[in-house]
Amino acid sequence: MTVPRSLAAIAVTTSLALTACSAPGSDPAAESNASSSADVSTELTDEDVTLDLYLETGFPIVEELSKEFTKQHPNITFDIRSDQFATLTENAPRVMAGDNAPDLIRLPTISDSAADGLLLDLDPYAEAFGWDSFPASQLEQMRVDDDGTRGSGALYALGVGYSVTGVYYNKAIAEQVGIDGPPATVEELEADMATAKAAGQLPIQQFNDIGGAAFPFQALLNQYADPSEVSDWIFQKDGATIDTPAAVEAATDLADWADKGYFADDVNSVDYTTMVGRFSKGDGLFMFDGDWESANLDKTMGEDVGFFLMPPAEAGGTPVAMGAPNTYVVPAKSEHPDEIAYFLNWIHTDETARQIVVEDSGAAPGGPSSLPVPEVPAGSLTEQTLNAAATIGESGVLVDFVANATSGVYANGIRPELQSLLDGRISPEEAVAGIQSQYESDLSS
Repeated sequence: MTVPRSLAAIAVTTSLALTACSAPGSDPAAESNASSSADVSTELTDEDVTLDLYLETGFPIVEELSKEFTKQHPNITFDIRSDQFATLTENAPRVMAGDNAPDLIRLPTISDSAADGLLLDLDPYAEAFGWDSFPASQLEQMRVDDDGTRGSGALYALGVGYSVTGVYYNKAIAEQVGIDGPPATVEELEADMATAKAAGQLPIQQFNDIGGAAFPFQALLNQYADPSEVSDWIFQKDGATIDTPAAVEAATDLADWADKGYFADDVNSVDYTTMVGRFSKGDGLFMFDGDWESANLDKTMGEDVGFFLMPPAEAGGTPVAMGAPNTYVVPAKSEHPDEIAYFLNWIHTDETARQIVVEDSGAAPGGPSSLPVPEVPAGSLTEQTLNAAATIGESGVLVDFVANATSGVYANGIRPELQSLLDGRISPEEAVAGIQSQYESDLSS
């Protein structure tokens, strides 16, 4: 048995109901400020070319894809370097402005770099390759208009996997402490945490050395706030703010979890790899993370791990999840834009490449709506994450990561404020105000 054909809805609405929480889409041909598709090539060169990639540490999906691409096209090889997320987002503008800009870079915060002329407008390639056959909503988060607002305008990025986040849970621990399934509300989630703590189990395994507490923080925020208002803040709409009662409520819950010992004592020094390693070895009932970890956890935990979307505040509420395309941009100074665009198109359309995206990342592969989602084993964790994505696509709302709002808000706002919050050094009100202050500083710089 394979994944139900209903999961093809992910391919049709691969950005997973983004239209419910973002700006309206646009006509790529009408709004592109780039030259005609006649100026670009869709034919892969037969010359030897080395493509330079700057990627995110701990997420090897593009590296795996590059190996398959070279296998199919031996004249194209790749030179890859990686950095942690916070370092990557901080360094990206300088790296792209330099004389040796990479050909492709993992960059979730595209507005500022687009406004600064650092990114290649991909609309000519969209026209030439026929990316208009992709669902329009799939590309909206990666469009930026002339005033820097995301959701419409020129296309400056493509996704490699279209991810959704939620909560992984250790089924063996849950059974041991008397929890019989995923919670239906935030209140039930907190009750499960209390049950685990009383039984001597760690309720939440989370990283926060570089601000990973943003995962549970936004998971809560998405349930308490109007998702469209959160998206307005991320998309830098005029007057948008995160300093709201809903955000303070989310931060209050997070601080309460820390006070009750629901996180590890060393949470602020735990990195991502350590978090996943600990969780996979049975240290922690819950872990807030994304579908990209499902293939790995399938291998290490087997039937002992499950995945569920963050439950709503009230039973029966609309499911709201944090997620986004894993965005990659082509710097304006790339020496090989035609080759890297061919590579990006291949990722979305080649059968083997799409299989790699699903099997290695657990995320929907995106691409034309006519292409089916690759098959995965029935009952696997990847099937669970794809089903969760389908739920959001059919009846829920997807909200981009708050960490993607500006190039500096994650490293200079979210990370220090949430670390101080979990340490008890600042109040929830101060934490939220501090994030907003950094956001405003970034927008004014």
